[in-house]
Amino acid sequence: MLNNFFFPDTAYNLQGFFKNKDIIYAVVEQPFVKATEPTDLEVVKKFMLVNGFLNTKNNDYYNPDLGIILEDLHDENVLTENGILQFIDTVFYIKDNFYEN
Repeated sequence: MLNNFFFPDTAYNLQGFFKNKDIIYAVVEQPFVKATEPTDLEVVKKFMLVNGFLNTKNNDYYNPDLGIILEDLHDENVLTENGILQFIDTVFYIKDNFYEN
């Protein structure tokens, strides 16, 4: 849900569920994104900063106001399509105090 809120152009669509060895997995799909140019990670960093996310290390970000961690934003998970950043395969975490904000 967080990916769909922050990145509606690459929203996940829930297809259903899969059970394997007593573990239930969600099956999702995203729109296909064709990278038309290499992604500049400095552009990603500036985009995230403008949106309240601080770079914590490498390709990981944290929004202290929302208590949200967003990780793994390397150039294989943030594609550039016609000059627009497209976020796929995002990894969100929420801090313990998320619901207090």
